[in-house]
Amino acid sequence: MTSTATLQRRPPPSPVDQTGRPALEVDGVAKSYSQHQVLDGLSFSVTSGEIFGLLGSNGAGKTTAVEIVQGLRTRDSGVIRVLGLDPVAERARLRHLVGSQLQSSALPDRLRVGEALRLFANLAGNVVDWQELRDEWSLDGLQRRPFGALSGGERQRLFLALALVNRPRLVFLDELTQGLDAAARRETWRLIERIRDEGTTVVLVTHFMDEAERLCDRVGVLHDGHIVSSGRPADLVAAMGGPVHIRFSCPAPGRSVLTGIDGMPGVVAVTVSAPSMAVRFGMADIACAPEMSVAVIGELAHRGFAPHDLMVVRPTLEDAFVALTQGDPS
Repeated sequence: MTSTATLQRRPPPSPVDQTGRPALEVDGVAKSYSQHQVLDGLSFSVTSGEIFGLLGSNGAGKTTAVEIVQGLRTRDSGVIRVLGLDPVAERARLRHLVGSQLQSSALPDRLRVGEALRLFANLAGNVVDWQELRDEWSLDGLQRRPFGALSGGERQRLFLALALVNRPRLVFLDELTQGLDAAARRETWRLIERIRDEGTTVVLVTHFMDEAERLCDRVGVLHDGHIVSSGRPADLVAAMGGPVHIRFSCPAPGRSVLTGIDGMPGVVAVTVSAPSMAVRFGMADIACAPEMSVAVIGELAHRGFAPHDLMVVRPTLEDAFVALTQGDPS
């Protein structure tokens, strides 16, 4: 459905936005429960206007981190500045500047979509008219539907609208697409990009690497209680993702064309799997540095070898993540 409503214009930035500081600064934050150290010197920053992804395995402490940053949990030590403010000491000032969708978000099953929007808008001081918010996020057709009857994608659309009901400058989204099907995930991704494009800074907590690679301007990898690497997804992949793999089927008579390929600059390995009773061809795999993939394919073409099923498998953010948290992915 195409929305005809437009949210009210954002007011001029408040003084906390004019300090030149990042939207979020976390420096040396520690948190432990009994004898278990969850966060140990956690430090990272988020630039205004970007989608920053906080990545980590299940149990890595991502949710604890964002709850501490929002002042929902206490920290043992460290410094946090959210839009220049301390999330505990100045929580009242931040309440109108920050939005949040937590991993455990839920509403009463009988609460209708329109009622939820009206209630949350009222609690936020009616900064945005709830009907405009309803139309802006294409929830008008769901207005009378109870929360318990919504699909996963519809619930997430509602949660996004509720997270923006105070027109925040910074919003936290925790495992937003967990449990959604492929179509609902993609729709949610488009909504997150729209939030960023409208000027809101987004901190996205996820363990889905494809989601982070698609959405995030920068990411930070949380492991053993601290950030082990941060930067643009493409830069992390280039630094840690491993080699490119050039793969194609290769009949036994054609294997001679691979002679000497392993001696080309940047080529890490050349392997050919043996054919089986079910498959007449082996599968060739040339592992090489990313910048050498064109040269390798060009050399194959120069030798008159042009397999119809050639594919280039490039490293992904998942490969880089595994390398950073578990060792070499290859």
